Amino acid sequence: MITFAKTTMGAALFAGAMTITGAATAQEFPDRPIELIVTFGPGGGADVMGRQIAQLLEPELGVSIPVTNVGGASGNAGLTRLRTSPADGYTMGTLISLTVASWAAGIGDNAPDDFRVVAIVQSTPSFLFVASNSPFETAEQLLEHARENPGELTVATSGYGTQDDVALIMMAEQGFDMANVPFSAPGERYAAPLGGHTDVIYEEPGDVVQFLESGEYRPLMIFAAERHPEFPDVPTSGEMGLEMVYLNTFRTLSVPADTPDDVVARLESAVVTVAESEQWQDFCARTYTCLTPLTGDAAQEEIRVFFEAIAAQLDD
Repeated sequence: MITFAKTTMGAALFAGAMTITGAATAQEFPDRPIELIVTFGPGGGADVMGRQIAQLLEPELGVSIPVTNVGGASGNAGLTRLRTSPADGYTMGTLISLTVASWAAGIGDNAPDDFRVVAIVQSTPSFLFVASNSPFETAEQLLEHARENPGELTVATSGYGTQDDVALIMMAEQGFDMANVPFSAPGERYAAPLGGHTDVIYEEPGDVVQFLESGEYRPLMIFAAERHPEFPDVPTSGEMGLEMVYLNTFRTLSVPADTPDDVVARLESAVVTVAESEQWQDFCARTYTCLTPLTGDAAQEEIRVFFEAIAAQLDD
């Protein structure tokens, strides 16, 4: 009995030690660098966001977060790499709305359930911008020209199958047909109207803020239900008589779908803390993208709803 008692106590102590060790091991994440895959080339909105949040997350997580740009296929090249990486939290990626839209258009072989959203960290409506020397001074002038000259006006976009493309399809169905001119490199897209390569650009204000501040771009119309407080003189698509599904551009940090709950929780907590910091608030205000981060099931649902909305528009 004494031997049994000693054995039982020893086993209990051993089990307790293992439990403590296991808990400590779980709490050690992360204990090495976390790679952040930016799914578009340098200089675009996803890249700027990714590099900013990586810099702010490093002291919060206690490890370095190197950023790798893997562009191509409307973000799917980078997401395929993310999807096929170990689901251990040491690889994150930028999953953004235009890539979700591309899935509905049949681009790539990724799907909403392939990824787990740590947090949606940015959201912003899109605009139609023209160069400051454009002959179009108002949205009315632009739309009237598009109605009278179907397919003549060209619009710089991020690609086919994106919400840019869907917006132009919806406009064409209502009599305002403009040609989609896709640019995979953000810098080339931003320069297109300035160089006379396109008449218009479909873009988010934060991505072209330097051109707005320099006066090289003028906003003509916002795709939103209400006017933007920072652009109170810019009319909405609804005011122009357009019936649109408002598809804000959102950007997330995501991981492979099978990433453990405790790892996701650690990353999520760090992102939420960073989002409350003065540095991030200054950044998101400067890029017109501020929101309270959306996490957990609500974030996953947002991705699915957006995907289904794009698919429904493309099926019409």
